[in-house]
Amino acid sequence: MNRRSALTLLTAPLLAQEKNLRVLVKIETPLGDITVALSGDRAPNTVENFLRYVDAGRYDGGVFHRSVKPGNQPQSPVKIEVIQGGPNPAVKAKFPPIALERTSVTGLKHVNGAISMARDSADTATGDFFVCIGDQPELDFGGKRNPDGQGFAAFGLVLKGLDVVRKIQQSPVTAQKITPPIAIKSISRVDFP
Repeated sequence: MNRRSALTLLTAPLLAQEKNLRVLVKIETPLGDITVALSGDRAPNTVENFLRYVDAGRYDGGVFHRSVKPGNQPQSPVKIEVIQGGPNPAVKAKFPPIALERTSVTGLKHVNGAISMARDSADTATGDFFVCIGDQPELDFGGKRNPDGQGFAAFGLVLKGLDVVRKIQQSPVTAQKITPPIAIKSISRVDFP
């Protein structure tokens, strides 16, 4: 798939958001593969951080460990739908946290298939990431999901494999914990053919 044909896979709203796709990565799972385009021109620090984990092999042997859906977040008045994954849990050392690239600056939004960095407070994201199922505007800057209103750092879009994302979301959970977690066999860079 060349860059032009990759762009044709996007719907009009997503295409308007992502005009300058730069890097593709493939997330391999037992349920299938997910191809993600990263927007390094608009979220350069976040993409650089994610690729640091990819290039170091830290996601190989990682897991999708969290599935957030309307029925399993009773304490939150703001409901979202995401799956969350992270580096291999056996690798304890993480790279230093990165500064939050707010959606108000990057212009990227938490639309269906957006990939974003998980965090607690601002400037704490390390290796965990999540993928949106459906549009999630409450995760953007000014959204109400995080009490600080700073939102999360979206940095790319799923081009292929949203069906796999939905399969992961529908995995058995205890509260929001996927039980057992879904393995990330590897995440690697792939070329636009």
